[in-house]
Amino acid sequence: MAAAHDFEEYLAALGRLTAHIDPTASTPEAQEIRDAARDLDSLAAVDHESVARWVQQNPARVPVLGLTVGLSQERLKNVLRDHFGTSGWVTLALRSPRELIAWLDEDFDLIRLLALQRNRAYEFSDVLIARAGTRVTATRAGQSGRRVEDEIEAIAVDLDLPYRTRTRFTGRNGQTAPCDLVIPDDDQAQIVVAAKGFDSTGSKLTDAVREIQEMASIRRPSQFVMAVIDGIGWKSRVADLRRIHQLWVDGDIDGMYTLSTLDVFRHDLENAAHLRGLL
Repeated sequence: MAAAHDFEEYLAALGRLTAHIDPTASTPEAQEIRDAARDLDSLAAVDHESVARWVQQNPARVPVLGLTVGLSQERLKNVLRDHFGTSGWVTLALRSPRELIAWLDEDFDLIRLLALQRNRAYEFSDVLIARAGTRVTATRAGQSGRRVEDEIEAIAVDLDLPYRTRTRFTGRNGQTAPCDLVIPDDDQAQIVVAAKGFDSTGSKLTDAVREIQEMASIRRPSQFVMAVIDGIGWKSRVADLRRIHQLWVDGDIDGMYTLSTLDVFRHDLENAAHLRGLL
């Protein structure tokens, strides 16, 4: 494992996880939503039958109906899975369009909201209010955090290691603690990794520190504990970041990395896996 670096050196290595996005710029996804909205706007009537027919002809556009009633794509997946036992909206739209629309209308008032919003004239203030919604912030924060998780998972896959993500591992005396990646599995944990990426500040950073401290406190001597931490949000919570760094200095965790040092993380992960007979 790499020796602990100077804290200021680590702090300087933190980078932005999410780029600024021009809110007026178009993307293929945005254009798809525009096209779907125009299609819906051209329907002669809005009722169960017409919308069911539309969704059967446009199965990939079910998420636009979700947006109509305020469901993000992730929430749409979750509620579909809960009700239909699958999150596959394309299959549902093709095979059971009437049942899909009837449920969306019964549970989320789809037909009324679709008819209302098709005919409403929107002002500039409505655009700004939509952008200010908490879902926009939450989505971007989630994406930045998931980027770090996705990177470490990709390395585990490339090394052909058995693993689980976003779970709890068992450490000393049967105690458990959260982790973002465990190798090979929860009960037989040999290597555990925390992935904490934040471009914004808030309570999640404090929670991240507590999780890593908990991982360090219950680890067995034979277990490796590593942390990949990045994002400019940490620069507003330097004291929290310093607490994690101190765990590295004291040997309570085995490594602390940023996205810019993932090559070192990969090297250390591979070495740890060899030492534990996983490769």
